Amino acid sequence: MRTDRTFTMLKPDSVEKGNVGPILEKITSAGFRIAGLKLTQMTKADAEAFYAVHNERPFFGELVEYMTRGPIVAAVLEKDNAVEDFRTLIGATNPADAAEGTIRKMYAASIGENAVHGSDSDENAEIESQFHFAGRELF
Repeated sequence: MRTDRTFTMLKPDSVEKGNVGPILEKITSAGFRIAGLKLTQMTKADAEAFYAVHNERPFFGELVEYMTRGPIVAAVLEKDNAVEDFRTLIGATNPADAAEGTIRKMYAASIGENAVHGSDSDENAEIESQFHFAGRELF
């Protein structure tokens, strides 16, 4: 398992608001190399599978609806200490609690529409990357 890679999704609100370019610029300026990148749209089944860990939570239906309402940008990022450094770069899930200069502080509208996903562990980074990318799509 690679510990120098992480997975991210720029969520539908980021795509809708035209924030893909500025967010990718912030990511690359922070020293991340893009190893895989695609614009895609999750089906209901995709979103339910990807977020299965949350299926018992009251917000699960809203989360699935939100994640399927429009396209997302999926990316695999590479950098030493990728998972932890990316979690720092994106900030707290609730943008009101996120540090100044973080992606969520700058681009998220709410805890529900929080602009970007970032893997929370090396193991999940690998699982989430494989969910969205075939091996031949990563460089």
